[in-house]
Amino acid sequence: MEVRSESLGLGRFDKEKGSLLGGQVIQRTRLQVWFIRVCSSIVIWTCLVQLVAVCELWHPRLLTGLSSRFTGVSTLSVRVEDTVPSPLILLSARNYTSNGFLKMSCNGGLNQMRAAICDMVIVARLLNLTLVIPELDKKSFWADPSNFDDIFNVRHFIDSLRDEVRIVKRLPKRFGRKFGYQTLEMPPVSWSNEKYYLEQILPLYAKYKVIHFNRTDTRLANNGLPLDLQRLRCRVNFQALKFTPEIEALGHKLVRILQEKGTFMALHLRYEMDMLAFSGCTHGCTEEEAEELKQLRYAFPWWKEKEIISEVKRSEGLCPLTPEETALILKALGFDRDTQIYIASGEIYGSERRLAALRFAFPRIVKKEMLLDPEDLQQFQNHSSQMAALDFIVSVASNTFVPTYDGNMARVVEGHRRYLGFKRTIQLDRKRLVELLDLHQNGTLSWNKFSVAVRLAHERKMGQPARRRVLIEKPKEEDYFYANPQECLCEGTSCDDLLGPGNSTVAR
Repeated sequence: MEVRSESLGLGRFDKEKGSLLGGQVIQRTRLQVWFIRVCSSIVIWTCLVQLVAVCELWHPRLLTGLSSRFTGVSTLSVRVEDTVPSPLILLSARNYTSNGFLKMSCNGGLNQMRAAICDMVIVARLLNLTLVIPELDKKSFWADPSNFDDIFNVRHFIDSLRDEVRIVKRLPKRFGRKFGYQTLEMPPVSWSNEKYYLEQILPLYAKYKVIHFNRTDTRLANNGLPLDLQRLRCRVNFQALKFTPEIEALGHKLVRILQEKGTFMALHLRYEMDMLAFSGCTHGCTEEEAEELKQLRYAFPWWKEKEIISEVKRSEGLCPLTPEETALILKALGFDRDTQIYIASGEIYGSERRLAALRFAFPRIVKKEMLLDPEDLQQFQNHSSQMAALDFIVSVASNTFVPTYDGNMARVVEGHRRYLGFKRTIQLDRKRLVELLDLHQNGTLSWNKFSVAVRLAHERKMGQPARRRVLIEKPKEEDYFYANPQECLCEGTSCDDLLGPGNSTVAR
């Protein structure tokens, strides 16, 4: 009996052991199935993400709905179709022997740098050079630390121009001083044509494989360049220089918010501290403010003009209109109190105190800070060029664009609006307007006569087709290429049909 009981106990143990082993086998099988499923899911999702990425590159609108479902959320709460880039068909890379590398350091604000980048692409193409991604100005009044890839889409810039010029992100190490190469630092001569670059710059590459242009503003002529180079300038400006997806998304969000409230005007109110200090314009400022602006002008050695008589500058039309003057001009031009106005600028000097008259005349004044949540703008704070890029997007999209000063942003935006079908851009004749304003404010000119005179002065200054004004030997005073790139606004080799003899403003 004892033996049987022991046998029975052993049998029960074997059964329990077998049951335990069977459970482990089943559990291991389940783990294997789970592992296989996880791996399969990862592989499938990876393939799907790659498929979406490829389709977005070649046909960006094809999988818009699908990709939005995968991502689930948008950090900027904008429609996917607002942020999807245009299809980019990669053209065959141009095959050429590079004569060397061209480095460039931009100077100035966003739009001054933008035009300079376009010009330097042309120089690289003309001289068969390899262009290094530009360095942006970090030492100007705004002290913006942004790099090129913080503002512009680098990959798009490189790929979209690969059939014209070779562009690299950085200079190869083998061309550094360590390997015996010496970079030539120099500013090219302003307003130069292709002859200057072919005859004066290209021979330098026989000795220096790398040339660094340390100033690049207005270094290419407005006029007299071959048609293919002028049109390449436009291609760089209008197609290759795209803002980063983050900037594009937030800019389009601003536009959508404004459009949902109706038509809107973008007012580039250049009544900012740097402009007033630089130009010496203090009309409407207190004595303390005028002194503050003067001290700022002296603090920047590269602002060469120091002693300035403000009223002389103003009478010559060389000052931005004040907010108070702007309110009168807009009313005279026929804009009413219901006009929605987006202020495209930085901080107005004098802040809300100086905006009071303008806001009283046009209560529907808004700024990006009023339309967006603080977290939307957080990543762009203290980056003036990125903030200016948002204003640029809104200004180009606006129903009417009115700049109070013909600086770089005003002119580059004007050119974009011409390129998009001559959208309404009111080019204020400040010299004439100052005369009319003074006559009206001293009681000499009634409101009705003032209003009629203002409108008559701007009948042909609404962004209509017109020839660029050419002033031989005075390139600084002639019409800026990027404000009116006429070679890119019509088909064929001539704009005669579009512009017509009546629109000619050429002066020689």
